[in-house]
Amino acid sequence: MPDNERQRWTLDPFVSVGPLSFGMCPDEVSQALSDVTAEPQRHTRGWSAAETVSRVRDGVYQKFGLKLYDRQERLAGVVVDALRGPQVFAEGMAPVGRVPSVLEQWMIERAETREPCTELSYLDAGVPGSDTLGVVIDVQRAGDHLLARPVFIPPKRWTTFPTSSPRAHGRVAEHPASMEAAIASGRE
Repeated sequence: MPDNERQRWTLDPFVSVGPLSFGMCPDEVSQALSDVTAEPQRHTRGWSAAETVSRVRDGVYQKFGLKLYDRQERLAGVVVDALRGPQVFAEGMAPVGRVPSVLEQWMIERAETREPCTELSYLDAGVPGSDTLGVVIDVQRAGDHLLARPVFIPPKRWTTFPTSSPRAHGRVAEHPASMEAAIASGRE
C-alpha cells in the first residue's frame, strides 16, 4: 500500500504506537482502534497450566494490518504489516514497508551519534533493533522482495531478550527466536 493511503501514526518509544498505549487491556485496544478501523479485533485465547481462566494472547486486525500481543491481558507488542498496516513515524523515519537495508543504515547512523553500545542491537539472523526506540525491524515477504515489518515493544519486554552489539562483540547475537516469537512466548 502506498504511504499516502496509509494511516499516519507516531511512535512514542516504549509508551505508545499511534492510539495504542502499552499496557492497555483488549477492550481498551478495541475502543482505541474503533476510530481508525471498522474491523473487529479477532483474539486468540489460551492459558498456562497454572491458570484456570483463559486469557487473551494476541489480537489481529487482518485487513488493517496489525497483530497485537498481550501478556496478562495487557498490550505487550505491536507488529505492523508491511503491506497494509499504518505508517508509524519514529524521529522522522517511516519504517513500515521500507527496504530493510535502508532502515538498518538509518539505525547505524543514529547509533553513531550516541554513546557506544546503547542504541543498536541485533537478534537472530541479523535482525536489527533500536534500544532507544523499542523497535525491531523484522521482515515480511512481498513477492520476490522483503519489506520492513516493525515490531514495537514496551521497555519491560525489551530488556528480557538477549541481544548483541556487533560493534562491541564483533558478531551477531545467537538465540533461537525472533523478537516477535519471543513476545508471543510470554517469557518474562
